[in-house]
Amino acid sequence: MNWIKESVMYNIYPLGFAGAPRENDFKLEYRLDKIYDWIDNFKKLGINTLVFNPVFESTRHGYDTIDYYKIDSRLGDNNSFKEICNTLHENGIRIILDGVFNHVGRDFFAFKDIQQNRENSQYCSWFMNLNFWGNNHYNDGFCYEGWAGHIDLVKLNLDNSQVADHLINAVKFWIEEFGIDGLRLDAADCINLEFFKRLRNTCLSLKSDFWLYGEITSGDYNRWANDDILHSVTNYECYKGIYSSHNDHNYFEIAHSLNRQFGDGGIYRNIYTFNFVDNHDVNRISSMLKEKQHLNNVHTILYTMPGVPCIYYGSEWAIEGTRTKHSDYELRPCLDINNIPNPDYDLYNHLCKLSKVRKALPALKYGNYKNINIKNEQLVYMRQCDSQTVYVALNLSSYDTNIDFNIDGNGVLTDALTGEKFEANGYANIPIKPCSSKILVLNDGNFELDIDEEIIIPIENNTSTIDTIEKLPVRLGKYRHFKGNEYEVIGIAKDSETLEETVVYRALYGEGELWVRSKSNFEEIVERDGIRMRRFEPID
Repeated sequence: MNWIKESVMYNIYPLGFAGAPRENDFKLEYRLDKIYDWIDNFKKLGINTLVFNPVFESTRHGYDTIDYYKIDSRLGDNNSFKEICNTLHENGIRIILDGVFNHVGRDFFAFKDIQQNRENSQYCSWFMNLNFWGNNHYNDGFCYEGWAGHIDLVKLNLDNSQVADHLINAVKFWIEEFGIDGLRLDAADCINLEFFKRLRNTCLSLKSDFWLYGEITSGDYNRWANDDILHSVTNYECYKGIYSSHNDHNYFEIAHSLNRQFGDGGIYRNIYTFNFVDNHDVNRISSMLKEKQHLNNVHTILYTMPGVPCIYYGSEWAIEGTRTKHSDYELRPCLDINNIPNPDYDLYNHLCKLSKVRKALPALKYGNYKNINIKNEQLVYMRQCDSQTVYVALNLSSYDTNIDFNIDGNGVLTDALTGEKFEANGYANIPIKPCSSKILVLNDGNFELDIDEEIIIPIENNTSTIDTIEKLPVRLGKYRHFKGNEYEVIGIAKDSETLEETVVYRALYGEGELWVRSKSNFEEIVERDGIRMRRFEPID
């Protein structure tokens, strides 16, 4: 199932994203059609898989299902959603839906029948622990089991073949009619494993590369993710370890979790985990971090650790949101693509780069994991496959530092994010700036990856405009080329024939090759992706 390993995912909570009313008024509104306006954003971010939280008809928040065969009328109808699916597929974006099969809402047809017919209902065996000798706070005159004690979420009896048939047939409907590519299984730790086996067999018989992953917050992931049950699970252990290690300035925490899961002898090396740093159930990562400058490093880990990365909608701009005691709605806002509140374009651009780097490097998608050097505020780990070795180096401190480590071979380490090159003959000593990271590809010196072309900085948010940027006279000292490599100007020479001034400079990487360029060209203002900038920017 290689498409998963080639994926960068994006998670949307549709009812919030589309600005739907919290209570379903059952008036047909095509609110989810706004997703068409977001397709360019998905492409800029390198997104090729969308995960939709519940889209089926429900009473309130989507997890209280009324009808598994119908799109929530607050979002649109089946025809409008089919067109959305077709358009996403045409744009190379796969679709994963949220399968909420552990429980339903009180407006589900079978439960309504029990309310009306009590013991005479043909659906009495559809629900867990239904008891007509008790009562509940709705005064139904009977009691039943609700998920995690929530009486609004009526727990289904998945041992009942009719219940299983109803759900399995719904999944077949969404595969055959809409071409969906996978399912997120909500509350997977509460669901009968035999049901999952049947679900898997059905899905793979219809679509051989269909992907199933379960929402698992704790426990041994191998119980659910194996050759018989699901393909993957949510990696809550590393979710916690990523933000906590930055907040505590303690990279030992996440390094331990990554090694425990994926290192030599790791317990989850057989699972391509679903990785995230926030979602519709937990506080936004920008609200969880004590220091916002750690956002880039957090996402570098997300994109370079084993498993598939997923971004929660809006978090590419570092929007904030926290749960309250009684509500998750702040985590699930309605967003206007043309009016994002306080967008962090530095993070956005970093994610654009990370996506392209991840897709270009086989080691990040398929490689093994190994810790190389761990300190409280610095971390180096290796991702390695047969064709490639990559070192990920991170510095969460507030100062420049050097990270040294032994490497598996000789050659050049090229930072895929910037193009910087460093000699590496069995050992490397790499300078790294505060709160930053490097993705270092071991190579023979010829590795290049042009990632700048996909970076988006709106003109209105860029200070280097035609009105403000000026040419600077060349001086001796260090410069950074607009593509990322650093050089040192060592002199200004004159052409012996034309007397034209020429800049002599040496590379601050590799063997320090000498270069010459006309002074006028060196000082030139260039334009890339609509952004004007100096060809060489002085450093310090």
